[in-house]
Amino acid sequence: MSKKTRYLFGILLTIVIGMILMWFFCCKNATDKKEITNDENQNNPKDVVVKTTPTATTNMGFSFKDPDGNFAYSSNDNFNFTVSDFNPLTPISDKINLGIGELQKYLNGNDGKYLDITGHYTSDEKNTSAFPNLGIARANAVKNYLSSKGISSKQINIFGKEDNSLVPDGSIFKGPISYLIHGRAPNTDAASENKELEDLKKRINDDPLILYFENAQASINLTAEQRQKIADISRYLDKIESSSITIEGHTDNSGKRATNIPLGKKRADFVKGFFQRNGIPEAKIITTSKGPDEPIASNATEEGRAKNRRSIVKIN
Repeated sequence: MSKKTRYLFGILLTIVIGMILMWFFCCKNATDKKEITNDENQNNPKDVVVKTTPTATTNMGFSFKDPDGNFAYSSNDNFNFTVSDFNPLTPISDKINLGIGELQKYLNGNDGKYLDITGHYTSDEKNTSAFPNLGIARANAVKNYLSSKGISSKQINIFGKEDNSLVPDGSIFKGPISYLIHGRAPNTDAASENKELEDLKKRINDDPLILYFENAQASINLTAEQRQKIADISRYLDKIESSSITIEGHTDNSGKRATNIPLGKKRADFVKGFFQRNGIPEAKIITTSKGPDEPIASNATEEGRAKNRRSIVKIN
């Protein structure tokens, strides 16, 4: 091999070795980095399915205790409600009925004791009742059930509470009702309670509940003020055993009086049915019609006629 050939062979060998080293330190590392990158992509949080533990369904029991006495009852069962509804689901548990029987005996033997019923609801629910909120409507429905079992409504107070911690079981809230037994408020007696109720009656009758009607109206849309008046009326009827309300139906003077008198009665009966569906006893509701005889505005204008088409609710 000549000197020149050996020289060229050396150069060629150097090039080959350099290419091998370049591949080892550059291309292999790049491949490793690519593999690492792929591994990192596989662990990207966006691609990871995070498993969470479902929030437990709220389940408030039918439980109450007199802190000043020896009476207590507790059951995991309670009144259940469909979301956005205020009518308890049936059938009612035997354990609830057993507790109601024990509660009746206790309250009937202790006139100075009261039961507070608080209905709970969430801000996402729709208030389909006539009351200021769905919680009061639920408490009122439970109060009516307890009254049907012999517990005097005079010893029951109802309240509503927004509670967004409630978690339904599907479409059902399990027991969104809480209870509290207590004595008469300090510095109060039966006489002061009766005066407060008479003041409530006067306030309602001085500024009665008035519901206006469009022609062929089939529903009632209530303002917040009207809902509160209905709650006050319901409270008075609960506390005064002999009490009742009268619903007067009124019309404008369109058509004949002989037609308008039954039309006014029909409107009064419509309000009565609405009240009944919201837990006000039928036996405490009287309906009558004044027809076009007592207008509060001129029948010469449509605006005046609209004001005359109304029902008025007063406490007797």
